[in-house]
Amino acid sequence: MFAGRRTPAIMDHMHILYFDRALAFVDKPSGLLSVPGKGEAKRDSVIARLADRFGWAREAHRLDMDTSGLMVVALDADSHRDLCRQFRDRTVIKQYEAVVWGVLPDPAGEIRLPLRADITNRPHQVVDYVAGKAALTRFEVIETRADRTRLRLTPATGRSHQLRVHLASLGHPILGDDLYAMAEALAMSSRLLLHATRLGVAHPLSGERLEFASACPF
Repeated sequence: MFAGRRTPAIMDHMHILYFDRALAFVDKPSGLLSVPGKGEAKRDSVIARLADRFGWAREAHRLDMDTSGLMVVALDADSHRDLCRQFRDRTVIKQYEAVVWGVLPDPAGEIRLPLRADITNRPHQVVDYVAGKAALTRFEVIETRADRTRLRLTPATGRSHQLRVHLASLGHPILGDDLYAMAEALAMSSRLLLHATRLGVAHPLSGERLEFASACPF
């Protein structure tokens, strides 16, 4: 394996956990865009910061702005194609932690609800059994309190807002979710309580498995 660097470097609270000439793993804070938006005011993002540092950076996947946690970013075109293929083929290891409204009746389970964009109310996504794309989320209860539940989430698919819509559709929205939570659940947290805790890919050049973990900050 060629030399890479594991480093605790921090760029305005965005931690770079590892980088080499092909890719970088970062720990994204809540409130930072994954990719630049329209206009200079929305340029600041994971991709813009890494491009400024490394000269070239492209996302193979995204986290919502309000979601914190692990992302992997390609630092050259060939690696970008390979990482995108891994996400498309669903060979990437992904795990999240969330705190949701109420108490779930089961200690573990699966949520299978097809999703599509709500074209009249973007960026919302909706459950649609006719036109929606298949989506599967596995969940496991970590801790239960009187008014909330901490979950470990493993998405088998990677639809936009999948975890947020699936949990809200069960009547257990993620606390602090300004798109899908009812007013009381939204008011229970100043941020979206969703964090990407585990991420693993095959290195695009060597095939070696790289996997990182991030402690949940809430």
